[in-house]
Amino acid sequence: MRIARYTTGDDPSFGIVQEKDGTEYVYGITGDPLYTEIRPSGKRHPLADVRLLAPVIPRSKVVCVGKNYAAHAAEMGTEVPEQALYFLKPNTAVIGPDEPIVLPAYSTEVSLEAELAVVIQRMAKDIDAEHASDVILGYTCANDLTARDAQRAENQWFRAKAFDTSCPLGPWIETDVDPSALAIGSTVDGDLAQDGSTADMLRRVPELVAEISRVTTLLPGDVILTGTPAGVRSVGAGSVIDVTIEGVGTLTNPVVRR
Repeated sequence: MRIARYTTGDDPSFGIVQEKDGTEYVYGITGDPLYTEIRPSGKRHPLADVRLLAPVIPRSKVVCVGKNYAAHAAEMGTEVPEQALYFLKPNTAVIGPDEPIVLPAYSTEVSLEAELAVVIQRMAKDIDAEHASDVILGYTCANDLTARDAQRAENQWFRAKAFDTSCPLGPWIETDVDPSALAIGSTVDGDLAQDGSTADMLRRVPELVAEISRVTTLLPGDVILTGTPAGVRSVGAGSVIDVTIEGVGTLTNPVVRR
C-alpha cells in the first residue's frame, strides 16, 4: 500500500495511491495512518492533479546512519566505524517531492545522498531486531544533502547536515516492501550518480531500528535514514535530483540558491 500526503489547494490530506484502468489515483482517507484508524473518505483525485507533500513530518526527529555502505566509506577516504555512526536532522530539514533544495549560503560543495528511509509507526524502546517490523509503518525515499566543506571543517555535523531543505522525503510511504535487497540510486539532470543495493548495507534495517531504540525512544512519525551507497557527488543550482528505490518510487527535487 502506498500512503501519500497531498493537497489539492486545501489543507493536507492522506490518501492511498492506486492504479485503475491505466491511471494512477489518490483515494482519500480520513484519520492519520500513524495515530488513528483510517477509513475511505469517498474522494478520488488523479495523481497528476494533486501536489504530493512530504509523506511524513517527523514530530520528534530524523535519525541518520553514517557510513553504512563500505564503498561509500571508501570513497570518502575513511574506514567503516566499528560503532555505527548516528546523527540527527531536525524536522525543519524535511521537504517533499518537487520542493526546491535551497543550498546554504555558507557552503559551495553540497552533495546528494540517496537513502532508504524507515518510517516508525509505534513507540519503540530497547526492542530486539526480530521485533523491528512491528514498529515500522513503511519506507520512503530520502536524500541526505550534505555540505561537504562544512563537514570537513568541523568536528560535528550540524551545519553540514541540518540545514533547511536538507532532507527531502517522498513520494509516499510504501508499506509492502522487503527492504533487504532493493536497487537504490540517484541521478542529476538524468545522469547516473549512484547505483547500489540495500543488500550492501553493513547494518540492516532491523538491526538499525533495534540499536537506535536502545539509544533513544523512537516515536510515531520518526524517520530513520539508513545510509547511502557509493557515487555521491556535488550538485549545483539549476540541477534536478532524482532518488529512485526499487519497489518504493522516485523522489525528485530541483536545486536552487537564494
